[in-house]
Amino acid sequence: MSTRQGGVSGSPWHGLNLGSHVGDEPGAVETNRAHWARVVGAQPVWLTQVHGVRVIRAGLDDAGRPPASADAAWTDEPGVACTVLVADCLPVLMASRDGRAVAAAHAGWRGLSQGVLEATLAALQAGAGVKPAEVVAWLGPCIGPRAFEVGVDVMQAFGAYGEADPRFVSQPSPAGPPRWRTDLQGLARDRLAAAGVLNVRCSRLCTVEDASRFFSFRRDGRTGRMAASIWRR
Repeated sequence: MSTRQGGVSGSPWHGLNLGSHVGDEPGAVETNRAHWARVVGAQPVWLTQVHGVRVIRAGLDDAGRPPASADAAWTDEPGVACTVLVADCLPVLMASRDGRAVAAAHAGWRGLSQGVLEATLAALQAGAGVKPAEVVAWLGPCIGPRAFEVGVDVMQAFGAYGEADPRFVSQPSPAGPPRWRTDLQGLARDRLAAAGVLNVRCSRLCTVEDASRFFSFRRDGRTGRMAASIWRR
């Protein structure tokens, strides 16, 4: 996973901004993406992310095409880096234990609640014969539980409707609608476990709280994007 350090973008995207849709100079983004490709040593396949559940199979041919509208990608082709962009949303990288297939998913709360991780696991199984129990997953930096304040819509999206749900901690709200804090990585671990993925590594890094390393939309509004990539050698 990239950080904001390095790169040629100016303020407010200063650093290694890899997002082409955030108002940065196209030439700067192109230079930053070329640097990222050299770092990973594989060809990144970029997506147009829409907070949905569509999963594509990524191949070398996709690198020269307009980005597909999807929020996850998988591949069993060496040299292809499945890549997602984030700036508070959760990047989830997956690999089969034997390394025959890999996947990357962009999991904001909308995509996570709608089943983007389950859809990615289903694509791995259908396309490469990888069962969820054979998958190792990594949860990258995202908005952390001290910073992720949500409303009742997010609670309901995850099937929580009352104060008793331990996944959501009520916050004092003297004026306005009720608010809760929740753990996006914890919610993802729950979904993965329910799907049969038990080997999960968690970064526990918060994008909002670490401005020197991470872009954060919640913190800054107009900002850049980091990339999380996974590939087969």
